[in-house]
Amino acid sequence: MKRLSVLSHAWLVLLLLSSVPPAQAAKLKPFILGDTPAGGAVEVVAKTEASLQAQGFRIVGSYSPYAGATAICATNDALIAAAAAAENGGFGVAQRVSVTEVDGKLQVAYVNPAYLGTAYGLGKLEGVSAKLKSALGRKLEFGAKGVEARKLVPGKYHYMMGMPYFHDVTLLNKFDDHDTAVATVERNLAAGKGGTKKVYRIDLPGKQVSVFGVGIPQGDGPDDGRKDTDKEVMAIIDYREHRSTAALPYELIVQGKEVMALPGRYRIAVHFPDTRMAGKHGFTKIMSSPKGIRLALEAVAGYDKKKGFSASGQ
Repeated sequence: MKRLSVLSHAWLVLLLLSSVPPAQAAKLKPFILGDTPAGGAVEVVAKTEASLQAQGFRIVGSYSPYAGATAICATNDALIAAAAAAENGGFGVAQRVSVTEVDGKLQVAYVNPAYLGTAYGLGKLEGVSAKLKSALGRKLEFGAKGVEARKLVPGKYHYMMGMPYFHDVTLLNKFDDHDTAVATVERNLAAGKGGTKKVYRIDLPGKQVSVFGVGIPQGDGPDDGRKDTDKEVMAIIDYREHRSTAALPYELIVQGKEVMALPGRYRIAVHFPDTRMAGKHGFTKIMSSPKGIRLALEAVAGYDKKKGFSASGQ
Protein backbone atom coordinates (compact mmCIF):
# COMPACT_ATOMS: atom_id res chain seq x y z
CA MET A 1 0.00 0.00 0.00
CA LYS A 2 2.88 2.38 0.87
CA ARG A 3 4.51 1.74 -2.52
CA LEU A 4 1.20 2.36 -4.28
CA SER A 5 0.79 5.63 -2.38
CA VAL A 6 4.26 6.82 -3.44
CA LEU A 7 3.57 5.94 -7.06
CA SER A 8 0.23 7.73 -6.94
CA HIS A 9 1.93 10.79 -5.50
CA ALA A 10 4.54 10.73 -8.26
CA TRP A 11 1.89 10.52 -10.97
CA LEU A 12 0.04 13.44 -9.37
CA VAL A 13 3.19 15.56 -9.43
CA LEU A 14 3.82 14.70 -13.09
CA LEU A 15 0.21 15.52 -13.94
CA LEU A 16 0.45 18.91 -12.26
CA LEU A 17 3.75 19.71 -13.96
CA SER A 18 2.34 18.76 -17.35
CA SER A 19 -0.55 21.17 -16.86
CA VAL A 20 1.77 24.15 -16.32
CA PRO A 21 2.24 26.01 -19.64
CA PRO A 22 5.86 26.19 -20.86
CA ALA A 23 7.70 29.44 -20.21
CA GLN A 24 7.37 31.83 -23.10
CA ALA A 25 10.64 32.83 -24.74
CA ALA A 26 11.30 36.55 -24.49
CA LYS A 27 10.29 38.42 -27.61
CA LEU A 28 11.89 41.52 -29.05
CA LYS A 29 10.16 44.41 -30.78
CA PRO A 30 11.81 46.70 -33.34
CA PHE A 31 11.13 50.15 -31.85
CA ILE A 32 11.03 51.92 -28.49
CA LEU A 33 8.88 54.92 -27.62
CA GLY A 34 10.80 57.52 -25.63
CA ASP A 35 9.86 60.63 -23.68
CA THR A 36 9.01 63.76 -25.67
CA PRO A 37 10.46 66.97 -24.23
CA ALA A 38 8.44 70.18 -24.30
CA GLY A 39 8.57 72.43 -27.35
CA GLY A 40 7.90 72.54 -31.06
CA ALA A 41 9.44 70.18 -33.60
CA VAL A 42 12.68 72.13 -34.09
CA GLU A 43 13.19 72.48 -30.33
CA VAL A 44 12.41 68.80 -29.67
CA VAL A 45 14.89 67.69 -32.33
CA ALA A 46 17.56 69.93 -30.79
CA LYS A 47 16.84 68.64 -27.27
CA THR A 48 16.87 65.03 -28.50
CA GLU A 49 20.25 65.48 -30.15
CA ALA A 50 21.63 67.18 -27.03
CA SER A 51 20.39 64.32 -24.85
CA LEU A 52 22.09 61.80 -27.11
CA GLN A 53 25.34 63.74 -27.03
CA ALA A 54 25.19 63.95 -23.24
CA GLN A 55 25.24 60.14 -23.18
CA GLY A 56 28.29 59.91 -25.42
CA PHE A 57 26.60 59.51 -28.81
CA ARG A 58 27.96 61.39 -31.83
CA ILE A 59 25.34 62.83 -34.18
CA VAL A 60 26.42 61.83 -37.68
CA GLY A 61 23.45 63.21 -39.63
CA SER A 62 19.76 63.93 -39.78
CA TYR A 63 17.10 64.67 -42.38
CA SER A 64 13.40 65.09 -42.90
CA PRO A 65 12.14 62.24 -45.11
CA TYR A 66 8.74 63.95 -45.38
CA ALA A 67 6.74 66.68 -43.66
CA GLY A 68 6.35 66.26 -39.92
CA ALA A 69 9.17 63.76 -39.53
CA THR A 70 12.88 63.92 -38.68
CA ALA A 71 15.30 61.01 -38.55
CA ILE A 72 18.43 61.51 -36.43
CA CYS A 73 21.40 59.18 -36.85
CA ALA A 74 24.06 58.73 -34.20
CA THR A 75 26.77 56.29 -33.16
CA ASN A 76 29.22 55.63 -30.34
CA ASP A 77 32.32 53.58 -29.67
CA ALA A 78 30.32 50.52 -28.58
CA LEU A 79 28.30 50.44 -31.79
CA ILE A 80 31.40 50.94 -33.92
CA ALA A 81 33.24 48.12 -32.12
CA ALA A 82 30.28 45.74 -32.47
CA ALA A 83 29.86 46.62 -36.15
CA ALA A 84 33.55 46.09 -36.86
CA ALA A 85 33.51 42.66 -35.21
CA ALA A 86 30.49 41.24 -37.07
CA GLU A 87 30.11 40.08 -40.65
CA ASN A 88 28.44 42.92 -42.54
CA GLY A 89 28.01 44.59 -39.15
CA GLY A 90 28.23 48.03 -40.70
CA PHE A 91 24.52 47.84 -41.45
CA GLY A 92 23.92 48.35 -37.73
CA VAL A 93 26.56 50.94 -36.88
CA ALA A 94 24.15 53.90 -36.87
CA GLN A 95 21.53 54.26 -34.15
CA ARG A 96 18.38 55.80 -35.64
CA VAL A 97 16.10 58.09 -33.63
CA SER A 98 12.97 59.86 -34.84
CA VAL A 99 10.82 62.84 -34.00
CA THR A 100 7.42 62.50 -35.66
CA GLU A 101 4.27 64.58 -35.52
CA VAL A 102 1.21 62.36 -35.06
CA ASP A 103 -2.25 63.93 -34.69
CA GLY A 104 -0.78 67.23 -33.62
CA LYS A 105 1.58 65.72 -31.02
CA LEU A 106 5.26 64.85 -31.25
CA GLN A 107 6.66 61.38 -30.66
CA VAL A 108 10.29 60.56 -29.93
CA ALA A 109 11.15 56.96 -30.80
CA TYR A 110 14.20 54.91 -31.66
CA VAL A 111 15.26 51.56 -33.05
CA ASN A 112 15.54 48.93 -30.31
CA PRO A 113 19.27 48.07 -30.15
CA ALA A 114 18.53 44.60 -28.74
CA TYR A 115 16.21 43.84 -31.66
CA LEU A 116 18.38 45.11 -34.50
CA GLY A 117 21.60 44.01 -32.83
CA THR A 118 20.23 40.48 -32.68
CA ALA A 119 18.97 40.61 -36.27
CA TYR A 120 22.28 41.94 -37.61
CA GLY A 121 24.59 39.77 -35.53
CA LEU A 122 25.87 42.55 -33.24
CA GLY A 123 24.53 41.06 -30.01
CA LYS A 124 21.98 42.52 -27.59
CA LEU A 125 23.92 45.81 -27.18
CA GLU A 126 22.88 46.20 -23.55
CA GLY A 127 25.23 49.15 -22.98
CA VAL A 128 23.80 51.04 -25.96
CA SER A 129 20.27 50.36 -24.73
CA ALA A 130 21.12 51.68 -21.26
CA LYS A 131 22.55 54.91 -22.65
CA LEU A 132 19.54 55.42 -24.92
CA LYS A 133 17.19 54.88 -22.00
CA SER A 134 19.07 57.52 -20.01
CA ALA A 135 19.04 59.91 -22.96
CA LEU A 136 15.54 59.46 -24.33
CA GLY A 137 13.51 57.38 -21.88
CA ARG A 138 11.85 54.06 -22.49
CA LYS A 139 8.05 54.04 -22.28
CA LEU A 140 7.35 50.89 -24.26
CA GLU A 141 8.51 48.66 -27.08
CA PHE A 142 6.38 48.67 -30.21
CA GLY A 143 6.25 47.86 -33.89
CA ALA A 144 5.32 44.17 -33.69
CA LYS A 145 3.87 41.49 -31.48
CA GLY A 146 7.47 40.45 -31.00
CA VAL A 147 10.03 38.05 -32.47
CA GLU A 148 11.96 35.49 -30.41
CA ALA A 149 15.68 36.23 -30.39
CA ARG A 150 16.52 32.72 -31.66
CA LYS A 151 14.30 33.31 -34.69
CA LEU A 152 15.65 36.79 -35.38
CA VAL A 153 19.37 36.07 -35.77
CA PRO A 154 21.13 36.18 -39.17
CA GLY A 155 20.35 33.10 -41.20
CA LYS A 156 17.11 32.49 -39.31
CA TYR A 157 14.83 35.49 -39.84
CA HIS A 158 13.02 35.97 -43.09
CA TYR A 159 9.46 37.11 -43.64
CA MET A 160 8.34 33.94 -45.36
CA MET A 161 9.62 31.17 -47.60
CA GLY A 162 11.41 32.54 -50.63
CA MET A 163 12.20 35.88 -48.97
CA PRO A 164 15.83 36.92 -48.36
CA TYR A 165 17.87 36.61 -45.18
CA PHE A 166 20.31 39.09 -43.65
CA HIS A 167 23.30 37.55 -45.44
CA ASP A 168 21.64 37.84 -48.87
CA VAL A 169 23.16 41.26 -49.51
CA THR A 170 22.65 43.01 -52.83
CA LEU A 171 25.84 43.81 -54.72
CA LEU A 172 25.32 47.26 -56.25
CA ASN A 173 28.67 47.77 -57.96
CA LYS A 174 32.34 46.88 -57.66
CA PHE A 175 35.52 48.78 -58.39
CA ASP A 176 39.27 48.43 -58.75
CA ASP A 177 39.88 49.84 -55.28
CA HIS A 178 38.13 51.07 -52.13
CA ASP A 179 38.96 54.76 -52.56
CA THR A 180 37.39 54.88 -56.02
CA ALA A 181 34.26 53.19 -54.73
CA VAL A 182 33.90 55.66 -51.85
CA ALA A 183 34.58 58.66 -54.10
CA THR A 184 31.93 57.46 -56.55
CA VAL A 185 29.30 57.12 -53.85
CA GLU A 186 30.16 60.55 -52.42
CA ARG A 187 29.98 62.16 -55.86
CA ASN A 188 26.66 60.58 -56.79
CA LEU A 189 25.06 61.41 -53.44
CA ALA A 190 26.17 65.01 -53.80
CA ALA A 191 24.46 65.04 -57.21
CA GLY A 192 21.29 63.46 -55.81
CA LYS A 193 21.47 60.53 -58.21
CA GLY A 194 18.42 58.27 -58.03
CA GLY A 195 16.53 60.96 -56.13
CA THR A 196 18.66 60.30 -53.05
CA LYS A 197 20.09 62.37 -50.22
CA LYS A 198 23.21 61.74 -48.13
CA VAL A 199 22.38 61.60 -44.43
CA TYR A 200 25.65 60.37 -42.93
CA ARG A 201 28.92 58.55 -43.48
CA ILE A 202 30.66 56.40 -40.87
CA ASP A 203 34.08 54.83 -41.52
CA LEU A 204 34.96 51.76 -39.46
CA PRO A 205 38.49 52.22 -38.09
CA GLY A 206 41.14 49.81 -39.32
CA LYS A 207 38.86 48.45 -42.04
CA GLN A 208 38.02 49.35 -45.61
CA VAL A 209 34.39 49.82 -44.67
CA SER A 210 32.42 53.04 -45.14
CA VAL A 211 28.73 53.10 -44.23
CA PHE A 212 26.41 55.66 -45.79
CA GLY A 213 22.93 56.60 -44.68
CA VAL A 214 20.84 57.24 -47.78
CA GLY A 215 17.45 58.91 -47.81
CA ILE A 216 15.21 58.66 -50.87
CA PRO A 217 13.06 61.81 -50.77
CA GLN A 218 12.59 62.08 -54.53
CA GLY A 219 13.25 58.68 -56.10
CA ASP A 220 12.55 58.33 -59.79
CA GLY A 221 9.86 60.98 -59.66
CA PRO A 222 6.08 60.89 -59.22
CA ASP A 223 5.39 59.89 -62.83
CA ASP A 224 7.44 56.71 -62.74
CA GLY A 225 4.75 54.67 -61.01
CA ARG A 226 7.21 52.92 -58.70
CA LYS A 227 6.78 53.41 -54.95
CA ASP A 228 10.41 54.08 -54.12
CA THR A 229 10.41 57.22 -51.99
CA ASP A 230 10.54 57.27 -48.21
CA LYS A 231 7.13 58.92 -48.08
CA GLU A 232 5.44 56.44 -50.42
CA VAL A 233 6.74 53.38 -48.58
CA MET A 234 6.07 54.65 -45.07
CA ALA A 235 2.61 55.97 -45.94
CA ILE A 236 1.57 52.36 -46.52
CA ILE A 237 3.29 50.44 -43.75
CA ASP A 238 3.85 53.00 -40.95
CA TYR A 239 0.29 53.91 -40.00
CA ARG A 240 -0.22 52.74 -36.42
CA GLU A 241 -0.52 54.84 -33.26
CA HIS A 242 3.22 54.81 -32.60
CA ARG A 243 5.25 55.71 -35.67
CA SER A 244 8.35 53.93 -36.89
CA THR A 245 10.07 56.78 -38.71
CA ALA A 246 13.35 55.54 -37.21
CA ALA A 247 13.32 52.77 -39.82
CA LEU A 248 14.87 55.42 -42.10
CA PRO A 249 17.29 56.06 -43.76
CA TYR A 250 18.61 53.05 -45.68
CA GLU A 251 22.21 51.88 -45.40
CA LEU A 252 24.68 51.51 -48.25
CA ILE A 253 28.10 50.02 -47.50
CA VAL A 254 31.38 50.29 -49.36
CA GLN A 255 33.29 47.24 -48.19
CA GLY A 256 36.64 46.83 -49.84
CA LYS A 257 36.04 47.21 -53.56
CA GLU A 258 32.32 46.42 -53.39
CA VAL A 259 29.25 48.55 -52.81
CA MET A 260 26.31 46.73 -51.29
CA ALA A 261 23.00 47.07 -49.45
CA LEU A 262 20.47 44.87 -47.73
CA PRO A 263 17.71 43.71 -50.07
CA GLY A 264 14.60 45.82 -49.62
CA ARG A 265 12.41 42.77 -49.04
CA TYR A 266 14.51 41.80 -46.03
CA ARG A 267 15.14 45.25 -44.63
CA ILE A 268 11.52 46.41 -44.79
CA ALA A 269 10.26 43.12 -43.35
CA VAL A 270 12.69 43.03 -40.42
CA HIS A 271 11.63 46.54 -39.37
CA PHE A 272 7.92 45.79 -39.93
CA PRO A 273 7.62 42.04 -39.24
CA ASP A 274 3.86 42.07 -38.54
CA THR A 275 2.94 43.63 -41.88
CA ARG A 276 0.41 41.50 -43.71
CA MET A 277 0.98 40.34 -47.25
CA ALA A 278 -2.26 41.82 -48.56
CA GLY A 279 -4.72 44.52 -47.57
CA LYS A 280 -4.69 48.31 -47.39
CA HIS A 281 -1.38 48.34 -45.52
CA GLY A 282 0.06 45.11 -46.88
CA PHE A 283 3.24 44.33 -48.76
CA THR A 284 1.28 43.97 -51.99
CA LYS A 285 0.75 47.74 -51.87
CA ILE A 286 4.51 48.30 -52.07
CA MET A 287 5.49 45.45 -54.37
CA SER A 288 7.46 47.86 -56.56
CA SER A 289 9.37 49.36 -53.62
CA PRO A 290 12.25 46.86 -53.21
CA LYS A 291 13.20 47.26 -56.86
CA GLY A 292 12.74 51.04 -56.72
CA ILE A 293 14.98 51.28 -53.66
CA ARG A 294 17.59 49.07 -55.30
CA LEU A 295 17.61 51.20 -58.45
CA ALA A 296 18.07 54.35 -56.39
CA LEU A 297 21.00 52.79 -54.53
CA GLU A 298 22.47 51.46 -57.78
CA ALA A 299 22.44 55.01 -59.11
CA VAL A 300 24.38 56.09 -56.02
CA ALA A 301 26.83 53.23 -56.58
CA GLY A 302 27.35 54.26 -60.21
CA TYR A 303 25.93 51.06 -61.64
CA ASP A 304 25.03 51.11 -65.31
CA LYS A 305 22.87 48.18 -66.43
CA LYS A 306 24.26 48.36 -69.99
CA LYS A 307 27.88 48.35 -68.86
CA GLY A 308 27.52 46.03 -65.89
CA PHE A 309 29.78 46.35 -62.87
CA SER A 310 32.13 49.23 -63.42
CA ALA A 311 35.74 49.77 -62.45
CA SER A 312 35.30 53.53 -62.56
CA GLY A 313 31.67 54.13 -61.61
CA GLN A 314 31.29 56.60 -64.48
